[in-house]
Amino acid sequence: MQPIAPPSITVQDILAAADRLRGHVLETPCVPSRTLSAITGCDVYLKFENLQFTASFKERGALNKLAQLSDDEKARGVLAVSAGNHAQGVAYHAQRLGLPATIVMPRFAPAVKVDNTRRFGANVVLEGDTFDQARAHGLQLARERGLTVVHPYDDLAIAAGQGTLGLEMLQQQPDIDTLVVSIGGGGLIGGIAVAARAVRPHIRIVGVQTERFPAVFNAKKGEQRSFAQTTIADGIGVSSPGTLTVPLIHQLVDDVVLVGEDTIEQAILMLLEIEKTVVEGAGAVGLAALLAHREHFVGRKVGLVLSGGNIEPLLLAEIIHRGMVKSGRLVRLRINVRDVPGTLATVAQMLSELGANIEEVQHNRAFSSLPVERAQIEVVVQTRGDAHVETILSTMTQRGFEIDRVR
Repeated sequence: MQPIAPPSITVQDILAAADRLRGHVLETPCVPSRTLSAITGCDVYLKFENLQFTASFKERGALNKLAQLSDDEKARGVLAVSAGNHAQGVAYHAQRLGLPATIVMPRFAPAVKVDNTRRFGANVVLEGDTFDQARAHGLQLARERGLTVVHPYDDLAIAAGQGTLGLEMLQQQPDIDTLVVSIGGGGLIGGIAVAARAVRPHIRIVGVQTERFPAVFNAKKGEQRSFAQTTIADGIGVSSPGTLTVPLIHQLVDDVVLVGEDTIEQAILMLLEIEKTVVEGAGAVGLAALLAHREHFVGRKVGLVLSGGNIEPLLLAEIIHRGMVKSGRLVRLRINVRDVPGTLATVAQMLSELGANIEEVQHNRAFSSLPVERAQIEVVVQTRGDAHVETILSTMTQRGFEIDRVR
């Protein structure tokens, strides 16, 4: 007896979803990036899903699911369990359609996402210290109240809604020959893969996961890499992908690659500086893949999905600060000097002449191992990069200062 194939979706399902979404979800731009293309060695096309009203692609699947509920299901209401973008997508479109919505979120959910979800009129329930605890509580609430659960990814209506992205990208940029798509639960890449294969059967599709959550990578490659507890790409920090979406990935996705936290941070900062657009960690992993696995993509025409822009402002500020340090545009210098009047002013004047802008200064006498007649000055300065830092170090050394870069 042949095993029964799991239910799946077709391009007809995605076309029907596109009809439901038309006029209610933004058809986001998909445009080339000349600068990122030069950096990565391939032609890069960016799909700006962070421009959706809730700043995430999740609206597509949420609306497609909600629009197909029966009148009885709509009257009783819906429930979703999510730490972020899915919650906002369900809450926003439930409000638009006049449906009661309950969103269960773990207590660690980012405040900006909790506040936005409440702003869309949903009843937000914060429960559990982990996502699994929140999910268990949410499923219990749904059973008790007769609510329809809107799953973030393991639902074919959700995947079909996300697949409308693939149709749009290839309509907007027909020359794309490779799609690089993040993988969390698999709804996004599953839907896109179905759509893309129907339009262009030989297109290359590459999935991206973080090194800290390699569930689909492990399944695809037959490996047993371990999991971490957190990732900057929290939107794809999923340890158990969907039972309905994984078969689509096995069947339609050519490869899955992993990216590290540092590379994701680098990609977030590059998109901010070069494209002037804010993305969250999960939205930057496609670019991170081009940076970390350049040899896979050189010479190709690559479409990337900037899947979301809901990042905590303080986290973004920290990424910017760390990026400036890594690139040498913000450095800490330690200078040993004679402890006499005017020395600090001399150091400041010299740094000014060399084009360094002082951001912070600390003058130590007692808290150092230097002889009593000497002092230690630590300055944090803004520079133009590593080459500029080397010029500062060499010039001040030539002028008799003992100076070191503190890393």
